Amino acid sequence: MSPLTSTILISSLATGTIITASSFHWMFAWLGLELNTLAIIPMITKQHHPRATEAATKYFLTQAAASAIILFSSTINAWQTGTWDITQLSTPISSILLTMALAMKLGLAPAHFWLTEVMQGTTTETAMIIATWQKLAPMMIIFMTVNNLTSTILLTMGMLSAMIGGWGGLNQTQLRKMMAYSSVAHLGWMAAVSTMMTNILAINLIIYLLMTTTMFLMMIMTKSKTIQDLSLSWSMSPMITSLTTLVLLSLGGLPPLTGFIPKWLIIEELTLQSLTPLATTLAMSALLSLYFYLRLTYTSALTMSPNSAMTKHKWRFNTKTPTTIFTTPLPAALLLLPITPLILM
Repeated sequence: MSPLTSTILISSLATGTIITASSFHWMFAWLGLELNTLAIIPMITKQHHPRATEAATKYFLTQAAASAIILFSSTINAWQTGTWDITQLSTPISSILLTMALAMKLGLAPAHFWLTEVMQGTTTETAMIIATWQKLAPMMIIFMTVNNLTSTILLTMGMLSAMIGGWGGLNQTQLRKMMAYSSVAHLGWMAAVSTMMTNILAINLIIYLLMTTTMFLMMIMTKSKTIQDLSLSWSMSPMITSLTTLVLLSLGGLPPLTGFIPKWLIIEELTLQSLTPLATTLAMSALLSLYFYLRLTYTSALTMSPNSAMTKHKWRFNTKTPTTIFTTPLPAALLLLPITPLILM
């Protein structure tokens, strides 16, 4: 792909998200979502491979259906209330349709099946964009319409997503599929708290973006696509392999690291709202996610040389390790827990 084409597509992605985030009219929000979808499809098909074509087709059909449902929901609301304002979504059927459409856009269970196949069928760089940047526009709509969305559906989808995200990642060997199920699980936590406190939702979204971006950048630097590749990455860069284990533990939500912040705050808020069974279910499902994160940690760090003398070494190429990951994303993905009181102020 030429630099000019890449620049146009990335600019279209940013423009679509900005249009959706800054719009108050449903037509402009829908336009931004469509621009986002149309810009990412050429990036998915960059490989010219049947798997990439299949992934692009699945992504297009799912996103187009979700956008059509959003347009249908806003049209019904405008027909009955006489306004196209995003914040004036007062019709019950429109609220239900919008909640389901946003779940399809984000990949919440039970509308999550497209996410794993799309991320597995494309490159690691494009999978990172799908797992991070493409979540922003639907989340902005949730922020603007959270008072009118159906809370029962969101809580149910949040619980299902956390459980399916944990169960689905247990039997995977492909890192991109594991990160897809990790995305489903984290979005389930966000959906569970979205109807109560939007500031915790924003904190959770930012921390999720930081941790997921850091993990994908390390996968790109070590050229790891499977668990076996991750177990051999120490021969390329032992330091990056060691830091990858900490990022994985942060994704799992272990207390000394940044990933503990959103789980702690969400469980506390759910308990205060007398939703203790939901909080317990989310906490138990986090153990499932933590299991496959620990599995990756074991294969990447605890089987390092000289303990893995029987494994093959990767070729060492004279490639420079980018230092940008060590300036902002990596420290933020690991060391933000002490400033939690400042975040909540």
